[in-house]
Amino acid sequence: MPLTRSKSLPSTDAIAENGGSDRQNLSSGRSVAGILHKWTNYGKGWRSRWFLLRDGILSYSKIRRPENVNLLSPSDDVRLIGDNSTDRLSRMYSCSGRGRRKHHKTIGIVHLKQVSSYRESKSDNKKFYIFTANKTLHLRTDSRSDRAAWLQALASTRRILPLQSISGDFSFVSPTDLSISTERLKKRLRENGINENLVKECEEIVDSAFSEVQEQIKLLHEERTKLLDALKQLEMANLEAEASGIHESVYQLPNHNYSSLRSGKYSVQVLHLMCLRISPRKMSLPSMTLLSVLANLMLVPRTCISKDEQGFLIQQRKRKCFEDLEYSYLLDQAYEYGKSGNSLLRALYVAAFAVSGYASTEGRHCKPFNPLLGETYEADFPEKGIRFFSEKVSHHPTVIACHCEGKGWKFWGDTNLRSKFWGRSIQLEPVGVLTLEFDDGETFQWSKVTTTIYNILLGKLYCDHHGTMQIRGNRQYSSTLKFKEQSILDRNPHQVNGFVEDVTGKKAATIFGKWNDSLHYVSGDAFNKASASLLWKSTKPPPNVTRYNLTSFAITLNELTPGLEEKLPPTDSRLRPDQRHLEKGEYEKANEEKQRLERRQRMSRKIQESGWRPRWFEPQGESESYKYTGGYWEARNERRWDDCPNIFGEFTEEIADCA
Repeated sequence: MPLTRSKSLPSTDAIAENGGSDRQNLSSGRSVAGILHKWTNYGKGWRSRWFLLRDGILSYSKIRRPENVNLLSPSDDVRLIGDNSTDRLSRMYSCSGRGRRKHHKTIGIVHLKQVSSYRESKSDNKKFYIFTANKTLHLRTDSRSDRAAWLQALASTRRILPLQSISGDFSFVSPTDLSISTERLKKRLRENGINENLVKECEEIVDSAFSEVQEQIKLLHEERTKLLDALKQLEMANLEAEASGIHESVYQLPNHNYSSLRSGKYSVQVLHLMCLRISPRKMSLPSMTLLSVLANLMLVPRTCISKDEQGFLIQQRKRKCFEDLEYSYLLDQAYEYGKSGNSLLRALYVAAFAVSGYASTEGRHCKPFNPLLGETYEADFPEKGIRFFSEKVSHHPTVIACHCEGKGWKFWGDTNLRSKFWGRSIQLEPVGVLTLEFDDGETFQWSKVTTTIYNILLGKLYCDHHGTMQIRGNRQYSSTLKFKEQSILDRNPHQVNGFVEDVTGKKAATIFGKWNDSLHYVSGDAFNKASASLLWKSTKPPPNVTRYNLTSFAITLNELTPGLEEKLPPTDSRLRPDQRHLEKGEYEKANEEKQRLERRQRMSRKIQESGWRPRWFEPQGESESYKYTGGYWEARNERRWDDCPNIFGEFTEEIADCA
């Protein structure tokens, strides 16, 4: 089998000079293959895959052992890219005598006709991206020359394949593909005795009208192309941030103008703001990375807010963890029912608590602050009998751990998000387990369901929670709750249905309701709304609705009450200067502090890799979950914060190296 390896290949800028030879090579059946590293997820990271580009189709397969790979036939004329590919294939053939090789299953196919673009990474000279209508491949080679070779192969293939329109509302036929014939019209006119001059005049009228239509289609086509290009650049900017650990940067996109035939003009910057749903007045304020914008649907404070504070009050992820405890009285009731021997009602009220945490997300799709590494938040509510503490324990990936103590129970967990960008929506999949433990030893554990934010570009922005939540108990009862995904024509959204079952699998109660309103239950497996009992009902929204739809409970969470500031550690988010200035409407000062803290945030990954450890939480073995180590409230009583870093102060590279 004739196999060759690419050597010094030209850069992508020089590809256009070889159009003829590219067409000849590909039309003769020449294929390109090799090993690329493909990003899978935060859990698995980069994984080696065998890629094959043939006849306009890019396919890839898993590679487990060389002797089990059978990816090429002896009749293939394939050009290999990369030393690693050549070595791997050589080992494969050297192992061919050990037995029959298993055929390796293709796990992914990309038709280049449907590829909208491919781009080099600006931060890593070995990485590149392939964008399609519904997904993005993050790929990395072993060398810069290998990347150039792959991009050249993609460009060569694309030149001989007509670009196929991306399906959806943005599909337009290229103006060059449109044509019109007036032969039938002229024939009919002549049959009716119309003289040749009038026939010619009619033909000119039709051609003129068609030219106007063609020009409009051309403008629409150009607008569509620029719009999609801007979205790809926006996504790529976020991919760069994710890869480099920079989550707090403002990305400047090329200043294209989009001329609408009916709606005037709007720039890419305005398009960016449309995605973020932030007004131009606030465009330069805290980080506008798309992933952090849609991060966790978070929160902030007080019983009432001044007009200036309403103007730009931003929620923060650590406080969102505590906002889920707004209805902590449900856990108090669960504790009392279990204490009195009613284990079923305990399980029911735990299920109600797990659902109630979503109520505050209704209409909440604003950009949250991304806390700094080591940033903390506390909440002490003696009247509720609870106290809460959280800390950002990891920067890459972003993980926030929390711990709460109540009347006869403890609640803890850590939060992280995996996101998928689908062009018009973003899907957020929470990672981590929440644990509830009662004083009598009964525990319940569950994970949150998927959240999807729709219409991030056009239309009314809204979020929905969907998926199955398993609440696992260690004694008699466990629960299963299904959050129904909302459809376009759904007139009854936000539905939650489920049941409580015992250890034998028998259904003891049926649960139904809405995550933004209320939850009811009926005993047994029978579904009868008439006999249902109320478990939980959400509180009414405040009379003066804030700009960001904060609940009455959320409004109280960021207030610096008299005497509180001197009790807080220097890491508490209430002391974060850019946030304070924003709440007061001091936008210029907020922007200055934001720029300074962003420089500090960019060092977080370096600090973490240098051996930084959380102050109040520690990881639990290989599970990567965190648990509270204790001591915070004792240190608070003694005002003992000597070992807490001043994360909001000045920060330099030298400090990062010593951290």
